Amino acid sequence: MAGLDLAGQFMLFLASLLANFFSALSGGGAGLIQFPILIFLGLPFGVALATHKLASVALGLGATVRHLKESHLARRESLIILGAGLPGVVLGASTILKVPEDIATFLLGLLTLSLGVYSIFKPRLGMEYQPRNWQGRGLVAGMLGLFVVGFLNGSITSGTGLFLTIWLIRHFGLDYKRAVAYTLVLCGLFWNGAGALVLGYLGTIAWGWMPALLAGSILGGYLGSHVAIRKGNLWIKRSFEIVTILIGLKLML
Repeated sequence: MAGLDLAGQFMLFLASLLANFFSALSGGGAGLIQFPILIFLGLPFGVALATHKLASVALGLGATVRHLKESHLARRESLIILGAGLPGVVLGASTILKVPEDIATFLLGLLTLSLGVYSIFKPRLGMEYQPRNWQGRGLVAGMLGLFVVGFLNGSITSGTGLFLTIWLIRHFGLDYKRAVAYTLVLCGLFWNGAGALVLGYLGTIAWGWMPALLAGSILGGYLGSHVAIRKGNLWIKRSFEIVTILIGLKLML
């Protein structure tokens, strides 16, 4: 596995900073830039996947530092998201290295693109906080959805945090600001952490590439979260729509 010179490390830092800034602003999508860059710079697919997943934990760390100041996360809801999603993450990460990716990637791109289009045609989606489905059958259906999203997070690299964001908004009635906070902290820190452990155990992590990735992820996560909190729901919604459409087109093409 080739190492990186100083210029390569700087390029990797800038790519990670940019990717994680927009990911923190929109609620996912760091893999749109960061994962392809790792492959472009010479990492094999499996190594790039494990390395990207570990670096994504730093995004969650940077976002956590900023979002905890706002107290947007409730303990019960956080435990539900973790409990339903983590088994899916572990299952997805355990199977991805054995599965052909072409068809799955195209279908994921189509679905991701549809999220952005759906949000555009639903102008009030995620604008108001109207919590629902945290009890009874609605909760059971919501946890099943969280498990599926967790599986995608463990198995697919690009944009799966966006699925958690839109599921929290559409099914559980969160607004964009709260949904993004849950996504960045719980998905970014805990889901990605579990996926990184599984992929690191089954595969290989490029440890020499991590300093630049971690620095860019932490700083980008903090700055993106800061802008999202300051600008509010409409700004986050527009960022979400742009990122989902770009990721969907990238995956499909």
